[in-house]
Amino acid sequence: MTTAPAPERRRVLVVEDDRVINQAVADRLEVEGYAVVRAWDGPGAVAAHAEHTPDLVVLDVMLPGYDGHEVCRRIQADRPVPVLMLTARTDESDFLVGLGVGADDYLTKPFRMRELVARVAALLRRVERAAELAAATGRQPVDLAGLRVDPAARRVWRDGEEVRLTPTEFDLLLCLAAEPGTVITRDRLMAEVWGWPGASSTRTVDSHVKGLRAKVGADPVRTVHGVGYALETGPASGDSA
Repeated sequence: MTTAPAPERRRVLVVEDDRVINQAVADRLEVEGYAVVRAWDGPGAVAAHAEHTPDLVVLDVMLPGYDGHEVCRRIQADRPVPVLMLTARTDESDFLVGLGVGADDYLTKPFRMRELVARVAALLRRVERAAELAAATGRQPVDLAGLRVDPAARRVWRDGEEVRLTPTEFDLLLCLAAEPGTVITRDRLMAEVWGWPGASSTRTVDSHVKGLRAKVGADPVRTVHGVGYALETGPASGDSA
């Protein structure tokens, strides 16, 4: 009887200049079954990403060499990968800067290891779910509100000009495009895009929508206060707060 080969472990790059935190995160992720690569500064993180092609990066914002935002910008330009940023900052402008350079999620220090593991697992599930979201649209390009969304190529154009979105921004837009004109609740977006059913915080959704609007324009994504968001089916002039 032939034994099936064990599935390859998902590889996570941990970038943190505090060696105690770096070691603690790496140890916990290894216990959870991940293969872990470590780096302690900006240049080392970029080099490790190029050498080891991780499935996900846990990335501290404050790093020697150059900071986490610059690291994120460089690795996303090289090869898009889900990024979970670690930060001691709580200001939303910092959060939006991270989203703008390609981060998918933020975790504020101090954090519980259990939450970090849950965020890592959710981001990796999001990658797998991207194919499902594409299938929901029939993988044919969708044209709505001046946007053209190509699920198969994972590309977006606004008025004929290509717009570069982060992986999460694209999945958020694709989730809305799968049901044009339908209001999708924040809770449902959290469950379908991030894989966090029952999550109580909506900051993640709202901040990603702000980042998405900064790139595709405010009009296509309509806010329904207290409920969620909808992708317009034509030119929109409604509430975009």
